Amino acid sequence: MNPATTRTQVAIVGAGPAGLLLSHLLAARGIDSVVLETRSQEYVGARIRAGILEQSSVDLLTEVGLGERLAREGDQHRGIYLQFPHERHHIDFQSLIGRSVYVYGQTEVQKDLVEARTAAGQQWVYEISDVALHDLDTDRPSVTYVDADGAPQRLEADAIAGCDGSFGPSRAAIPGGTTWERTYPYSWFGILADVAPSTDELIYAWHPHGFALHSMRSETVSRLYLQVEPGTDPDSWSDDRIWDELATRLGHGQDGWELEPGPITDKSVLPMRSYVHAPMSHGRLFLAGDAAHIVPPTGAKGLNLAIADVALLAPALAELVGTGDARLADAYSDTALRRVWRCTHFSWWMTTMLHHSGDAFDEQLQLSQLRWVTSSEAGATGLAENYAGLPFEI
Repeated sequence: MNPATTRTQVAIVGAGPAGLLLSHLLAARGIDSVVLETRSQEYVGARIRAGILEQSSVDLLTEVGLGERLAREGDQHRGIYLQFPHERHHIDFQSLIGRSVYVYGQTEVQKDLVEARTAAGQQWVYEISDVALHDLDTDRPSVTYVDADGAPQRLEADAIAGCDGSFGPSRAAIPGGTTWERTYPYSWFGILADVAPSTDELIYAWHPHGFALHSMRSETVSRLYLQVEPGTDPDSWSDDRIWDELATRLGHGQDGWELEPGPITDKSVLPMRSYVHAPMSHGRLFLAGDAAHIVPPTGAKGLNLAIADVALLAPALAELVGTGDARLADAYSDTALRRVWRCTHFSWWMTTMLHHSGDAFDEQLQLSQLRWVTSSEAGATGLAENYAGLPFEI
């Protein structure tokens, strides 16, 4: 059966925040797009992912009309706490660099994007299969797929944006290239709990038992993490064991601080890995977000990198398909990768500083580094500058 053929200016593969934000930014420049997604809309919207937005991400979302609920419900944070045994120090980003971060989950960003794109009449197709990319070296690339009813389809376009994550077909469609990858020897055991956060700012804790993080999703929901061995079964940890270990690593009782436990609603184990693929473009295909790079979550960079990518990609595609000017499109990969590698390094730095390796020599190096960062204005400023967000072009 020959596929039914439709046409758009930009075919976007992937309906997560990167894909939907790209469609929103393109529409603001008068460029049509169709968004394709293998999962259901409900599944994509319910994925529990990143919860920290850099100042630059907040500024962009606000500028393009997506900041109303963020301003109302997002939780602005001046900085973070760094903790190691018997010490807890506040790194005040606002005082050091004049910028903040915001706690506002990826699920909330997704809701805002879906609402905005629905109101704008965005064309999207969910629950597709057998996705393949074609003719990328021409000015008429296309995407073929099978829709939810089992009918073959072809979407022709002037350009394709691969926003389909690390397991989608877009990255594999780029011939050659190089992928740098690092798999860390530990994982994060994440829990959601229906309990008010026990802290006003995130706590990043180094402990001989392993790293711990106290984050939050709202005034009534806490998000917490423990460093565990890869392959850990979440069901092997009872709720009591989880709270006991969190209390130990986060310093319950230290200077009168207490960790308040509550009902755990979700448990999951996240492998810690990092990769960067270059180039991020080939012909008329352009990668953004997890399709091109993944970082460990320690530095809160994953969603913010995706936003930075599409902030660069939208004007590049608008010029390419709107006027035929390829200069920004040709520079996109190199420009994006400069920020990707800076954020990849920062994520590695935070990860290796805070996660216990079991090596006594490493332990002393980590503690020395933590003491330096928490006692040196230069060290604290470097952390603040990277954590709160660099310009989209560096």
